Amino acid sequence: MSAYMNLLLAGVFHASVLFLVAAGLQLIFGVQRIVNLACGSIYALGAYCGISVTQWALNAGMPAPMFPLVLLATGVVVGLVGIPLERLLRTIYGKPESLQLLLTFALLLMVQDVLRFGWGANPQQLGSLSSTYGSLVIGDIMMPVYNAMVIVTAIAMSVALALFLGRTSAGKILRATAENRDTAAAMGVNIKRVYLFVFVLGTMLGTVGGALVAPTAAASLEMGVELVVEAFAVVVIGGLGSMKGAAVGAAIVGIVRALAIAIYPEADILSIYIIVLGVLIWRPSGLFGKVAD
Repeated sequence: MSAYMNLLLAGVFHASVLFLVAAGLQLIFGVQRIVNLACGSIYALGAYCGISVTQWALNAGMPAPMFPLVLLATGVVVGLVGIPLERLLRTIYGKPESLQLLLTFALLLMVQDVLRFGWGANPQQLGSLSSTYGSLVIGDIMMPVYNAMVIVTAIAMSVALALFLGRTSAGKILRATAENRDTAAAMGVNIKRVYLFVFVLGTMLGTVGGALVAPTAAASLEMGVELVVEAFAVVVIGGLGSMKGAAVGAAIVGIVRALAIAIYPEADILSIYIIVLGVLIWRPSGLFGKVAD
């Protein structure tokens, strides 16, 4: 029983990181109606930058308890790369979805080449940094403290995002723009500014996710493509544009994948595809997506 609990906790950790990326994807699609395939490379960029900044902090003698804050701050700052990316994507607003997919996939490949140029083709990692925080042990159940911190951080960010969208005037403007862009513009909303803010916020969620996962896994050029597959599985399961769907979908994908890796590794990705296929057959709009009229 304890072995399955440990697997469950590992799945929740992966789901927490996956939720941050999927939440950014959902936010951008919900307001801008752009399916952002570049989210994977943005995640990888956050991981690479998180490793580099943390290595610099290690050499500077920074105490270990500060590293999670350093990674979080790195993810936020790197997320500003969303500003030039959004400027580029302005050229395809309102264009066919096929063109959007082609451009965002091209961005994924371009950022991947930037990572290869900046860090080389070999994977980068921080060694055993996450183990310096120790583990939480309850009976036979064990969980790394760093994993617990990441889970708490993801939960806190999801709550903050929900409060921002539901309780603030800026959040209400974003939801109004998502519902009807033309009406929002007629009421005086600066659509270009809203789109820029949303894209940068969604990008920051992805880079923060990548930075936070850096101490636990090696950063590689392929991690962006792998993440895109999982993120879109989350979106399909939860429903396009639904934050609640992103949370539930991330939990399903994270836990199922952790169990599959432990029980039958060959069915790792296949298990996710089976769930996606089942959701598409049973409820094409996703668990929490809006059903088309």
